[in-house]
Amino acid sequence: MKTFQFADTHNLVAFLAKPAESEGFEQIVNFLNANPIRYALTINPTIYTSCIEQLWATVKVKTVNGEVQLQALVDGKKIIVTEASVRRDLQLNE
Repeated sequence: MKTFQFADTHNLVAFLAKPAESEGFEQIVNFLNANPIRYALTINPTIYTSCIEQLWATVKVKTVNGEVQLQALVDGKKIIVTEASVRRDLQLNE
């Protein structure tokens, strides 16, 4: 079974502005700004590193009723992540 690890480069927020430094990427930035995934890329929630580390240290992949779930224990609370919950929370309803 694969062991998951926390990487501090995860959870970075995208900045979809067009400064001079992004010359040549205007088409990609325009696409991302017009796409519903923009919300998922640009929200800036409070990130608690300790919670993310706990999630990756305890996560197990399980299939329940044909649905793949990530199950973990964070601060003593059972956390279940599904594709549907990610779509809902990041507003990817398509």
